[in-house]
Amino acid sequence: MGQPTPAQKDSNDPTDVREWWRSAVIYQVYVRSFADGDGDGTGDLAGVRSRLPYLAELGVDALWFTPWYLSPMKDGGYDVADYRAIDPAFGTLAEAEKLIAEARELGIRTIVDIVPNHVSDQHPWFRAALAAGPGSPERDLFHFRPGRGAHGQLPPNDWPSQFVGSTEPVWTRLPDGEWYLHLFTPEQPDLNWTHPAVRQEHEDILRFWFERGVAGVRIDSAALLAKDPALPDFVEGRDPSPFVDRDELHDIYRSWRAVADEYDGVFVGEVWLPDAERFARYLRPDELHTAFNFSFLSCPWDARGLRTSIDTTLAEHAPVGAPATWVLCNHDVTRTVTRYGRADTGFDFAAKSFGTPTDLALGTRRARAAALLSLALPGAVYVYQGEELGLPEADIPRERIEDPMYLRSGGTDPGRDGCRVPLPWAAETPYAGFGSRQEPWLPQPAGWSAYAADLQAADPGSMLALYRAGIRLRPVFGGGPLTWLPAPEGVLAFGRGDAVCVVNLADTPAELPGHTELLLGSGPLDAGGRLPKDTAVWLRG
Repeated sequence: MGQPTPAQKDSNDPTDVREWWRSAVIYQVYVRSFADGDGDGTGDLAGVRSRLPYLAELGVDALWFTPWYLSPMKDGGYDVADYRAIDPAFGTLAEAEKLIAEARELGIRTIVDIVPNHVSDQHPWFRAALAAGPGSPERDLFHFRPGRGAHGQLPPNDWPSQFVGSTEPVWTRLPDGEWYLHLFTPEQPDLNWTHPAVRQEHEDILRFWFERGVAGVRIDSAALLAKDPALPDFVEGRDPSPFVDRDELHDIYRSWRAVADEYDGVFVGEVWLPDAERFARYLRPDELHTAFNFSFLSCPWDARGLRTSIDTTLAEHAPVGAPATWVLCNHDVTRTVTRYGRADTGFDFAAKSFGTPTDLALGTRRARAAALLSLALPGAVYVYQGEELGLPEADIPRERIEDPMYLRSGGTDPGRDGCRVPLPWAAETPYAGFGSRQEPWLPQPAGWSAYAADLQAADPGSMLALYRAGIRLRPVFGGGPLTWLPAPEGVLAFGRGDAVCVVNLADTPAELPGHTELLLGSGPLDAGGRLPKDTAVWLRG
């Protein structure tokens, strides 16, 4: 495949153990669906603790927990009532502290989830605001406004809901006549980030968890906190937006960074922005350490598109010296195996629909190749629970769907429950070993036990075996930059460190470049030693 083209710059070479996050493999735990320790049908911290040896054997560096706090669960825990308490369905604060400590003993760090844009309507602040009435200091912590119209009967503005597909208003009127803002559900009132008490409270929450041993914090909806104080109507394309990516946000995150630096803590932001330059602002040295890379996640299975996404991602991060992050799936996104088995292999919230045809064999083959691709790239890799088992998106009976995205779309959007089905651990036990004495909170589909971890652990050709091997061998790529190698149309080939990654997305088999050893493959080579379609290999140069 010839000589390499000039190397692209990256900033992935950690200088000390404090920069573990630059090249980490981080495993996302959706507690409710991971493992059930008490048999009540809901995953919990006891279940996670029981599976720590599995996670250590997988080889991950850290666990990112989606919200485990006290919550009415109107939005899967992203409606938080108390950041200093664990929801009783999951366990206790003492158990969380044990989990953090036990994981650390195995060399696994903990990242917790913070949702700063809003709280639950059951949060003490909001309940006090409702009780206090119009004009009260308690209401200043949120966005309460009188309505428009002769009698205040119209919402204060026309902002769109942040639940894709929802046409419901983002304002709810109270019996006293005032309206309050909620970019998501009415049960998730938005906080007023111009209020000093809101800022102080969140800095205190950060310290609370850093002092309990967490290594980092993931920031939900990180670009939404600041609002234009005038709350003007929304005009598509007008810059700046009244509620997305406002400049005031950066002062908030600079103050957060000062807190994190006291503890050598790390931030990862959920930042959905199309503008690369504005995205990079969040990653300046005195703000967030990393941010999720959604262009790679949503990119179709296409060689040219993937290369563009990789190049763009590295270019975005280079000026600010931040490492890239690579992720194929998360708790909001259609499972990789299913998505890659469809005619449209990209991801777009607005395009989700019921009954989309899927070739799971094809999707699995591509997902295996994508796993090796993502693990070979410079930066950190996030693995959503069950991806290492090759789980497909599950079809949830409509009467069992709990996701408000489905409910608020009027039943047209299938929602996100299909990627949140409880994991299968043991094939020959009830509910595939999830741990329940009763049916899990979401039903497992027929045949779910075929994906069980115990079966895959015994199968050297399984998805689990591939992930274990990939994570174990990943250091061969070193901490250096990525260098693209000349390759036929439809083939991605690049070198890093002592290794080369080749991924064939073309319709015909590809010749391998010169090498001394085949380290790992997502599938076998053909009879002529060529790389088949939808297959990836790691080679020692």
